[in-house]
Amino acid sequence: MPSSPLRRLRLAAQALAQWSAARRATAAVAAAATALAVGLPTALIPSPVFGREIAPEWWSYPVLAATALLAGVVLTTYVRRPAVPDGPQRVSRLGAAGGVLSFLAVGCPVCNKLVLIALGTSGALSYWAPLQPLIGAASLALLAVAAVRRLAGEVACPADGTPRASTTAPTN
Repeated sequence: MPSSPLRRLRLAAQALAQWSAARRATAAVAAAATALAVGLPTALIPSPVFGREIAPEWWSYPVLAATALLAGVVLTTYVRRPAVPDGPQRVSRLGAAGGVLSFLAVGCPVCNKLVLIALGTSGALSYWAPLQPLIGAASLALLAVAAVRRLAGEVACPADGTPRASTTAPTN
């Protein structure tokens, strides 16, 4: 039986509260790596290797920060915990799709070769650039759903088979 979104959010918050300091550090490292992996090639993080033809929009930086945080959480849920034996893991592609969309959202509209081939420079600026904030929002939504699902699964269905929390929904 599918659980309600509110119940999943509660379970996800409970899972985050149970994370050890080492697990939180892993999430921080994964978030920093994600920020570099997205920010350097899109030139949101200045580097001598990558440049932009069009200056970044104001919303690119919050999207990059939120992407890094959410991706750090999602990536950390895939790291095996020492106290929990390996069990079957359901792989979700929502996080990967969210990461790719985020990269496309914050990148320079005329630096994306596929967009240039498909639409040309004027098409990239006229059609692709206005879609980028929506693509950024979609990427964050996918990453958030992936994070909540992965975290809720850690509490509702732990790999070692022992429930860590009550799996019944509270009655209000």
